[in-house]
Amino acid sequence: MHYLVVALLLLLVVALSLIVARVLPFPVPLPLIQILGGVLLGAVFGIKIPLDPEIFFLLFIPPLLFLAGWRIPKGALFRDLGSIITLAVGLVIFTVFGMGFFIAWLLPIMPIAMAFALAAILAPTDPVAVSVVQGTNNIPPRLEHILAGESLFNDASGLDIFRIALAAAMTGSFSFPQAVTGFFWVAIGGVAIGAGVAFICGYLLRWLVYLRGEDTAIQILVSLLVPFAAYQAGQSVGVSGILAAASAGIATHYTSLHGSEKSATRMDRRAVWNTVQTVLDGIIFVLLGEQLVRLIDVDSSWAQDIGLGWIVLYVLAISFVLLMLRFIWVWVSLYLSRFRRNLPSLSTQFALVSVLSVAGVRGAITLAGAFSMPLLMPDGKPLPGREASIAIAMGVILISLLVASIFLPFLLRRLPDTPSLAAIGDEKGARVSAAKAAEHRLISLRKEIDVHWKNKEIAYEAIDHLLEIYRRRINIGDDEAGETVWLRARVERRFRLAALAAERQRLLELRVSREIDDELHRKLVLEVDLIEASILSKE
Repeated sequence: MHYLVVALLLLLVVALSLIVARVLPFPVPLPLIQILGGVLLGAVFGIKIPLDPEIFFLLFIPPLLFLAGWRIPKGALFRDLGSIITLAVGLVIFTVFGMGFFIAWLLPIMPIAMAFALAAILAPTDPVAVSVVQGTNNIPPRLEHILAGESLFNDASGLDIFRIALAAAMTGSFSFPQAVTGFFWVAIGGVAIGAGVAFICGYLLRWLVYLRGEDTAIQILVSLLVPFAAYQAGQSVGVSGILAAASAGIATHYTSLHGSEKSATRMDRRAVWNTVQTVLDGIIFVLLGEQLVRLIDVDSSWAQDIGLGWIVLYVLAISFVLLMLRFIWVWVSLYLSRFRRNLPSLSTQFALVSVLSVAGVRGAITLAGAFSMPLLMPDGKPLPGREASIAIAMGVILISLLVASIFLPFLLRRLPDTPSLAAIGDEKGARVSAAKAAEHRLISLRKEIDVHWKNKEIAYEAIDHLLEIYRRRINIGDDEAGETVWLRARVERRFRLAALAAERQRLLELRVSREIDDELHRKLVLEVDLIEASILSKE
């Protein structure tokens, strides 16, 4: 099947899965629907999708890690960096060693190096997957930030260890001192290369804006290319392209702080990247379902050698050990940390550890790593254990999704609110400070009306109206103003949204009756949409 047809087919299945998830009368995790879509492609329609491991890894890993690094709250990241590194590096190493020896014992037919490679791709967690299975119960902000930071860095550390183990499986040689030294070298080098690429691209864009003004299309296109540039730059100099992509995402946030951007650029870029993330995650889970159909084919050699029933038992055993390893590590880390002092009771500590353990859902990164295993050894023979590794990775992803879907909402409801889970920053103070800055600027402009404006009455009316709006925002942030002002603002916002909906409906009626043409209709609807977006962003 032609690659273009394959791409369009995958996009169609992802789109249909999104529609199905919205129209179902009961909540079903989106990844499970997408996996089912892939199963239907392979089992019902007999579609076989060819995968090139290197191309697959390049297309999926850099943008997903870049986006995770870009969006993670930086204040929360650095505040809880110790806890995040403990989970992202310590837990990954603990999991790789524990699972590597366990898999080698459980599956003697799998070479030891492949067992450790499989353990390395099972170590990373996926915050996107957990976000769709947590139900209507929100994870407390601090826990959510810790999980996001863990996923960002354990993706990189797990995949780098995977590359080392895979190289050992391919070459048949392994040196622990060289592996440790090489790991730290490629990690430090990858972070430096990724940050460097991001800052270079960021300042080149600032220079272009200074010379020619800001072009939204260029800004978005460059942001899409940065993760691939960082990854390729890291790979070309022999350091971690994975960490380069992740650190480029973190650094891109800071490059944007050195100059203002158009609101259109930020809104359009957010929409584009949301679409990219939805598409990439969806395609990975659809491919999981399609590949699963082929891997459980009774004619495949590995299925005949091991047996499908035994493989199911192996997947359950590996999933259980993964969960226990994570539970043990989180419990010990919590016991040794200051975080435990803020928790009132043993039951609360157990609930917190249980949430963090069950929330360790495996997803897109694990599957991408499994699919990136080369097909052949250097001598041309098939890579031993590849098909079994992919099947086990798929099974673990499915089990972790099901466990989180069933137990995570239940555990979150039993997790009490604690002061230690509060978010960083004074939101009210920041809003008041920004509103006061706007008020001072408007007052200074008001003094210049007599000099610079011909229509003084209109100018005074407009600026006084704006001053009233900002002063009300300041009063809302003032505790002395009471709840009345805040409640009135919320009610007014609700009425404003209803009024905007009426505007949009009337504009549609005017377009249908041909009282306005399509160009004027698009222009006026865009104005309504921007006002509505600004209102909704405050909720």
